Amino acid sequence: MSTATMALPNTAIKRTRIESIDLLRGTVMIIMALDHVRDYFHGSAYIFDPTDLSQTTVFLFFTRWITHFCAPVFAFLAGTSAYISGTRKTKKELSFFLLTRGLWLVLLEFAFVTFEWTFNPAYKVFLVQVIWALGVSMIVLSALIYLPWRAILLIGLALIFGHNLLDGVHKEGSIFWAFLHDQRYFQLGATGLFVGYPILPWIGIMATGYCLGKLYTPQFDAAKRKQTLIYLGLGAIALFIIIRAINIYGDPNAWSTQPKPVFTFLSFLNVTKYPPSLLYTLVTLGPAFLFLAFTEKPLNGLTEKLVVIGRVPMFFYLVHIAVIHALGFIGAEISGHQWTDMILSNWVTASPELKNYGFSLGIVYLLWLVVIIGLYPLCKWYDTYKRNHREKQWLSYL
Repeated sequence: MSTATMALPNTAIKRTRIESIDLLRGTVMIIMALDHVRDYFHGSAYIFDPTDLSQTTVFLFFTRWITHFCAPVFAFLAGTSAYISGTRKTKKELSFFLLTRGLWLVLLEFAFVTFEWTFNPAYKVFLVQVIWALGVSMIVLSALIYLPWRAILLIGLALIFGHNLLDGVHKEGSIFWAFLHDQRYFQLGATGLFVGYPILPWIGIMATGYCLGKLYTPQFDAAKRKQTLIYLGLGAIALFIIIRAINIYGDPNAWSTQPKPVFTFLSFLNVTKYPPSLLYTLVTLGPAFLFLAFTEKPLNGLTEKLVVIGRVPMFFYLVHIAVIHALGFIGAEISGHQWTDMILSNWVTASPELKNYGFSLGIVYLLWLVVIIGLYPLCKWYDTYKRNHREKQWLSYL
């Protein structure tokens, strides 16, 4: 009787723990889809950056800003999930999985994801973006896990808090430095290379996420985990406010007073994603910690659906880009363009063929809901298939 009584709470904690992580991951995945629908359908996306305070509106700014949570949360939780997975594997097995999955993601970025964005098999630019960043971070993490937990945490925090010291370092023509810390485009003969996600801070975010996984071991008290997450969340937000207010370090772009108070507030929030600054990381991960702290509870109908998406994030990512881009064919036709204009020779928001194309922000939100509702049954099917075929190890790579 006593053994059964002790086992039940651990089982419940494990189930809730995984659901809260998947719930957060599913939430940021659908928010991410909003940004990608905006890329392909919003008229202003082809004219100016939505965070350009001289041209944006408050609603448009937050439509873009809210999606800042997606990449850092996803990278952080990838590290956390790796730690949890490591509780069921040997160190060697976990390292091999991280290494091979990381290599797979890098290959996927170059061989498939760029095609999804462009639908152009002859596209002449290699796009080094988020899937590449996740892949390389996993490759690095496959080696870091052999270090003591405190050493991994120290390395992760050092990269997050210290990489902005390198903001002034620019090495013209150095692809290696661009990969590390300098978003840049290179023309390599007839081929281009765009490094959109310099890797140093992403490694730090994933490594720190790995260390947080210690909170999710079965022996870690749930009440203590919640308290720790609350402290981390409030601490990160407080640090963001303090460091941002000082306006000296933590982001290459200082905030400034604007003609309207609300735009001064937007300037304060307008932090740098490429590469993710210290302040960007604090203001996105802080609320994420609070989300995790307060979602260890029974699911309802909506959150159950978000958890399903959160369990198959890579599947969702790959499918949603293709679906959104395919819908762009229809958008082009009904707006007076040719569907072939969506076979891109440039990045979608910089494509000269799509000049004067686009719809209102209201249409963007409507299409976003259509995409999410339409993709849920596919995610549900794949999640069920994946859980019913655990013997197929290749499924863990997608």
